[in-house]
Amino acid sequence: MSRLGKLPIEITSGVSVEVKNGVVLVKGAKGQLEQALLPFVKVVVNDKEINVSVDDAEDKKQRAAWGLFRSLIKNMVVGVSTGFSRQLEVNGVGYKVAGGGKKLNFSLGFSHPIDFDLPEGVTGAVEGKIITLTGFDKQLVGETAARIRRLRPPEPYKGKGIKYVEETLRRKAGKTAASK
Repeated sequence: MSRLGKLPIEITSGVSVEVKNGVVLVKGAKGQLEQALLPFVKVVVNDKEINVSVDDAEDKKQRAAWGLFRSLIKNMVVGVSTGFSRQLEVNGVGYKVAGGGKKLNFSLGFSHPIDFDLPEGVTGAVEGKIITLTGFDKQLVGETAARIRRLRPPEPYKGKGIKYVEETLRRKAGKTAASK
């Protein structure tokens, strides 16, 4: 049995959940999200909780999908009520970020500045060299943060580039340290 999948999901106040034709629809103060279900995943909505189950708990694929869909639905409930955020840090001499809202402008050592348009549902705020992305869809916020990080991934010698704030880089010694 899936240990995670059998846990009920608590519905916070101000959030409504519907299941129609194999699609879970979650509405809240920040927006609405929907997730299509696989045919063997069953979702039951009670007054204050959601229960997820599968047809055959012994099948490996169904057990994996059980925990997956429980996590996806929980992220939807949390997202429409409180939202998600992700922070990135720009490190390096001359590396800059400006803007906010729906557009970010980067200077990352290339011959040209990079204009990055944020997708619908994600907003950005810049404070110094810290970028904060917020939104109600966890997958979209995470994917946007990964796309920004790919513009200039951090390099292991000086740590220049864009990294997540909580990320620790494994630093390498340069040539001078290796020759001693």
